[in-house]
Amino acid sequence: MTRSTARFLADYSPANFTIETVNLTIELDDTNTQVINELIINRRGEHKENLILDGEKLTLVSVSIDNELLSTDQYQQLENSLIITTDKQNFKLIIITEINPVDNTSLEGLFKSGGAFCSQCESEGFRRISYYLDRPDVMAIFTTTVIGDKTLYPSLLSNGNKIDHGELADNKHFSTWYDPFPKPCYLFALVAGDFDLLADTFTTCSGKEVALEIFVDKGNLHKAEHAMVSLKKSMTWDEQTFGLEYDLNIYMIVAVDFFNMGAMENKGLNVFNSKYVLADKLSATDTDYFNIEAVIAHEYFHNWTGNRVTCRDWFQLSLKEGLTVFRDQQFSADMHSSSVTRIQNVRVLRSLQFAEDAGPMAHPIRPEKVLEMNNFYTLTVYEKGAEVIRMLHTLLGKDNFRSGMDLYFKRFDGMAVTCDDFIDAMSDASNKDLRQFKLWYSQSGTPAVRVSESFDAVKNEYHITLAQQSPITTKQPSPNALHIPIKLELIVNNDNEDTSIQEHLIELKAQEQSWTFSGLRAKPTLALLADFSAPVKVNFVQDDESLFTIISNANNSFCRWDAGQKLLMSTIKELTLNPSFEIPEQLIICFTGILSANDDPAFIAEQLALPSFDEAADLIEQVDPISLVNAINTLTLCLAQGLEQALLSKFKACSLALELTNICDADIISNKALKNTCLFYLAAIEQHAILVDQQFESSDNMTDSLAALNFSARYNLVKLPLYMQKFEQQWQTTSLVMDKWFSLGASVRSDDIFEQLNKLIKHELFSLKNPNRARSLIGAFAMNNPKYFHSPTGEGYQFLADNIAELNTINPQVASRLISPLIQFNSFAQPHKQLMQTQLVRLQALPNLSNDLKEKLDAALAS
Repeated sequence: MTRSTARFLADYSPANFTIETVNLTIELDDTNTQVINELIINRRGEHKENLILDGEKLTLVSVSIDNELLSTDQYQQLENSLIITTDKQNFKLIIITEINPVDNTSLEGLFKSGGAFCSQCESEGFRRISYYLDRPDVMAIFTTTVIGDKTLYPSLLSNGNKIDHGELADNKHFSTWYDPFPKPCYLFALVAGDFDLLADTFTTCSGKEVALEIFVDKGNLHKAEHAMVSLKKSMTWDEQTFGLEYDLNIYMIVAVDFFNMGAMENKGLNVFNSKYVLADKLSATDTDYFNIEAVIAHEYFHNWTGNRVTCRDWFQLSLKEGLTVFRDQQFSADMHSSSVTRIQNVRVLRSLQFAEDAGPMAHPIRPEKVLEMNNFYTLTVYEKGAEVIRMLHTLLGKDNFRSGMDLYFKRFDGMAVTCDDFIDAMSDASNKDLRQFKLWYSQSGTPAVRVSESFDAVKNEYHITLAQQSPITTKQPSPNALHIPIKLELIVNNDNEDTSIQEHLIELKAQEQSWTFSGLRAKPTLALLADFSAPVKVNFVQDDESLFTIISNANNSFCRWDAGQKLLMSTIKELTLNPSFEIPEQLIICFTGILSANDDPAFIAEQLALPSFDEAADLIEQVDPISLVNAINTLTLCLAQGLEQALLSKFKACSLALELTNICDADIISNKALKNTCLFYLAAIEQHAILVDQQFESSDNMTDSLAALNFSARYNLVKLPLYMQKFEQQWQTTSLVMDKWFSLGASVRSDDIFEQLNKLIKHELFSLKNPNRARSLIGAFAMNNPKYFHSPTGEGYQFLADNIAELNTINPQVASRLISPLIQFNSFAQPHKQLMQTQLVRLQALPNLSNDLKEKLDAALAS
């Protein structure tokens, strides 16, 4: 089956052959790497089918079975496969191929960049290294020998434990690695280069000592220390929380600059995008530190949820990714503020995943049809998948969820399984019927929940009715009712008594369902979706007074934050329709109270943060993007002016707190977050721009420097060009910081932005071949500069399309991921919709259009 052929979940069947062992010998060369692949193959069952192996961009040298060389009439080499004719039941197959790593700009398979060899095999990259049954349910034990020049590549790494190494002729050496755990080929890894090594050890709960090794580019050793600390925290947490112990003798991480993904969980040898490993106080922000810790944890947690138990087929991707995202989110919540972490999770979901759910590439968490698998590494599979696991945790409770995890590993360790297998383990361990819950895996779109309420003052009973509706589409004409856990609070205020709060968990399972709550002395204020207990939209009109009550009194911090966001969002909607709308004085009073509250400064910062352009666009039908940008800008200025003195006071208080010598790291991070949120608003007032200048000039950390630059770019402050020049001169040799510089340049709110973008494209440090650099400029412009991306001239759309057209031939995977803002055209009003469609039609006509782009373009234009 070629990669241009659609595959369907319903068509799944086990492979006709299994692979028992794989013995790889890979001799590295820039343009002519030789791969000797020795496999022990067993025919599955009684059949006479040929062996069909996947392969792409390979030069075939020879094929032999049981040490007998095959003639060309015994096999057929097609563009994307190798068909071998044999009637043997069990046999040894040896395939010798040659590949060209230097020319591999797609960064799939084995490639060379920055002087090092590196592999990326998920999802279907191993077929670019050797012919193989490249599917996740074919699991084998791998032994890998890597041969390379010992001067250029002193580190020769692969999966598992090192069992041999030595010197060879011609200044070459070898390392042999043995992985005792059966794995699919997507978890194969190879790295060869000259690195600095940070080494440590970890003693597991059973007393085994594990070697920990992090490989980084020369000169970056000190920047790996936070990653090492994060790794050890992750290992401890997984033992304590889920009883999961690491299984090999060594755990390695390699940081590389050129990488399509954030990181990859290859067994025992994780390959990371360097942005999720390298950090020090001068060059990394607090957010960078947080993200490094989270991604290190995510890839480590995959050792069990993804490696020891893996996916039967790629339609089950969320089996490992949704579950592991949930695990890394729980880890981050335990390491930091659980309320702030949860809010940040929800912001991503609402601003990006909800839009994906409403767009042309909407798909269930478990897709039913795939053309290009890379297109399904989506927020739906990852983030919404994590929300589904979180709902299970809510429904079952912590102890039953842990019992379900234990049963899952007991049943399926060493196997490739399905999402249904996971849910069944949870159901069996908890004795809870989850058959309806499984519908979350097969229905697409964001469900809407409509709320109606009444109060019986005679009986002191409060009644609510909830009705659910999933999106109706041509593919989903009659969606079923989902099993939705809803946590809520009932808040009763009484002038003569203290506020009373009831907390409940209800389960919405029908299209419409009602509940009655008693023991209430007055009509309560309903705070719905505590902790955001389900990934749904709520249709419930609450007046401002009710929202103020929630902000002031709710126990649940998410509910307090969400009520504030609803107030801000309703104001943005009004301003979009009526630019002269007057901001209610009560809103200013409410947010003055938030600023003066005795809460965690980081939580206050989240409460003050406005809904993003994407969050707002998702809640307004056929929105004019320029009107929306203007509405957000107007609200920003009005809040800045109305809260001016409170903001100045809090800004100074946070600044003074940061000068204390005994302040802990968590308080430093929290106070910086609130200080910079205050500065965001103050910078909108011309007379306070000097505060931005002072912060940039005096900053001794990247968080504050970058905040000052961001505000300068957002408000196009006078000294921005000077600061950008200084920043570039200071950091031009530090790749990750220069990514931030390019993003800043793409985010400037200035009428000459397209002239500036063209200069940045031609900058000597910019290259579309570097995924981080492409995302930092092209992606940052499309995502972070809505005023000019949505320029009425269409220049913004053309700029994105022009660069996607180039990337189509360089790196289709990156091109496909950058196109998302364009394919959401149905959300916007004319003429923007037509201007976006014009660029999509132009891209659709490209010669040699990649499957990655074709699938999205066809879906978008068909919609």
